[in-house]
Amino acid sequence: MRFVDLLRATVLLSLASASMLAVVAVVKANVDQDPRLVFIAMAWWLVAGAIGAWLGRRLQPTDAVATALREAKTTSTLPEMRQGRVLLNRLWPLLAATVVAAALALAWPQIAAIAAGFCVIWSLSWRHQEAAVTAIEERDGVTFYVASTAVVGPVKLVRTPGLRREVPTGAVNP
Repeated sequence: MRFVDLLRATVLLSLASASMLAVVAVVKANVDQDPRLVFIAMAWWLVAGAIGAWLGRRLQPTDAVATALREAKTTSTLPEMRQGRVLLNRLWPLLAATVVAAALALAWPQIAAIAAGFCVIWSLSWRHQEAAVTAIEERDGVTFYVASTAVVGPVKLVRTPGLRREVPTGAVNP
């Protein structure tokens, strides 16, 4: 799986998780006839959105992504392509947290509301990483793939030759 696809999937699945947990919290609050929870949760989600936007404002890769790119091993062959396995291997904490928060929301809907806010923070803070990695790939003429690793531990990447994008300097568009 390409690394940029994993980053894009992380952002989208985090936002999907936040949406699902928000729906669970609102539905449970409606069943419990607790409108105060909905208003407090909405305030938390707005604060979480602001925090995530602030953390994700940089267009450069984060330190963890930069380290993974720097330590990528170069190879001339593509790694095995098992997107589902890579997604589950790297994003299982998100899946586990979502399932646990949704289950606990049956008794305490506040848990789903709080977890939804943290998923919003995570999603918004990682939103520019895919573009940063794409820019590096285009500049260096390489493509980064996620290597098979253990379920826990940092992501390991493989660098393969790609297509380099030549940008003419001083060119004038007619």
